[in-house]
Amino acid sequence: MNDENKRFAVYSRKSRFTGKGESIENQIELCRRYINLNYPNASEKNIFIYEDEGFSGGNTDRPQFKKMMDDASEKKFNVLICYRLDRISRNIGDFAKLIDRLGELGISFESIKEKFDTDSSLGRAMMYIASVFSQLERETIAERIRDNMHELAKTGRWLGGNTPTGYRSVQVQTITVDGKKRSSCMLKIEESEMTAVKKIFEKFLESESLTAVETYMIQNHIKTRKGKDFSRFSIKGILRNPVYMIADSDAWEYLSVLGAEIFAEKSDFDGNCGVMAYNKTLQKKGKTNKIRDIKEWIITTGRHKGVVSGKEWKQVQECLERNSVKAYRKPKNNTALLSGLLYCGDCGHYMRPKIYNSFYKDGEKKFSYLCEMKEKSRRSECSVSNPAGNELDAEVIKEISKLEEDKKELYYILNKAKKTFSDGRESNTEIEELNEGLNVNNRKIASLVENLTELEKTVADKYIIKKIEELHAENELLKKRLYELIKTSENKKSVDVNYITDTLTVWESVIKLIEVRERREVVRTIVDKIIWDGESAHIYFFG
Repeated sequence: MNDENKRFAVYSRKSRFTGKGESIENQIELCRRYINLNYPNASEKNIFIYEDEGFSGGNTDRPQFKKMMDDASEKKFNVLICYRLDRISRNIGDFAKLIDRLGELGISFESIKEKFDTDSSLGRAMMYIASVFSQLERETIAERIRDNMHELAKTGRWLGGNTPTGYRSVQVQTITVDGKKRSSCMLKIEESEMTAVKKIFEKFLESESLTAVETYMIQNHIKTRKGKDFSRFSIKGILRNPVYMIADSDAWEYLSVLGAEIFAEKSDFDGNCGVMAYNKTLQKKGKTNKIRDIKEWIITTGRHKGVVSGKEWKQVQECLERNSVKAYRKPKNNTALLSGLLYCGDCGHYMRPKIYNSFYKDGEKKFSYLCEMKEKSRRSECSVSNPAGNELDAEVIKEISKLEEDKKELYYILNKAKKTFSDGRESNTEIEELNEGLNVNNRKIASLVENLTELEKTVADKYIIKKIEELHAENELLKKRLYELIKTSENKKSVDVNYITDTLTVWESVIKLIEVRERREVVRTIVDKIIWDGESAHIYFFG
């Protein structure tokens, strides 16, 4: 095939935003020069560019790489060119699969840095050997970043992320023994928030109950920094966080007995600062973070002030452990139809089923719906009456049955429901994009942290820290949107809208025959929410 008819794919990748070396633009320009030199008659319109910036070479989960492989399958090009082997992949397995796939498609591969001839056995062998060293380099870089994070942690500085309630992050400058200036972050007490934290510890030590603390905070209108009520979950998170513990002799003894690795001298635990704990969670993509064993934590003294003595913090942890043993409740199977749909008209909170140990004559167990805020605040914030659950469910079923009489209204609501579930599929795509955005930002942050340990210029230090803070702020917005989408999509999971359409058209005759789970599924498809005002329930259908 002559040069004029050849079509070229140029792939470039850069995972670390260091501002030096082989930028995306440099890689592309060098590849273009290579094409012009080796294929002088090649047409510019036959050169297709694929760029992935901010992505690791550890896997092939990259948008432009995927697009390139889709185009390869459609024979849009017959030569793949990259600046260097590791721009394609630093993973041996992925690289081998790529070369095999290109061979199947009749596409040649050329790396301008290594200049391997993939048409010869020796050339292919040398290429695989280079790939092995590329993976080794990737693993070495990853290990170095982890080591740098660990070494920074041992200094007691704040490494970024969500600042704990009661603290804010401030930038400080230090001068090293050789006279060089460095910038870092530390935690400083935010008095308006720390008052709430101290009250949480105080009330828990008094009551030994998360529920009692939650009730106290609600009744006294003590809110989180975002203006929301403290939940049992958020209260427990504060009580478990060692950042609030004063680094005193009791703290040293407690952490030592548990086998924690402490990167400080015992004399440093003199009561003048707080405790810093790093490497507390095990984070895996797509999975909930898990708390590591305390033996894996990196413990040191921080630059911040603690607010709870080591003795008190130990008492809190021991009480939480005791409570966790007796906290397990066997899940209850109930027939409540409106779980997750019923809201209190007085305060806007969910109303949950409350099951009683009494029965109707037909053997059906009695229950009512209870406002969560009314329960948590012990009626101080809400006193709405509890509707009889069995009766309210029956009335809702009757209202839905009436839709069968008005076919036009029924099909209008069903079409709205179908659109809602169709939108749910679109939200799944957005969820993937948000996760990818978080991964890209986290890779950038890891790279910047690595640079922070190497650079010596004060000006550069300042801008790197500012960039890390910007990326962190962006991550918080992404996480917030991600949480909203996941919460919405979970409510729409595993629903067969066509089945529900068929069921609704014969609703009255089949309602007694189908399982409670299926009844809930049908109701949630057409009902957006139900508001109980203390006397009546108001049903809001989709549309």
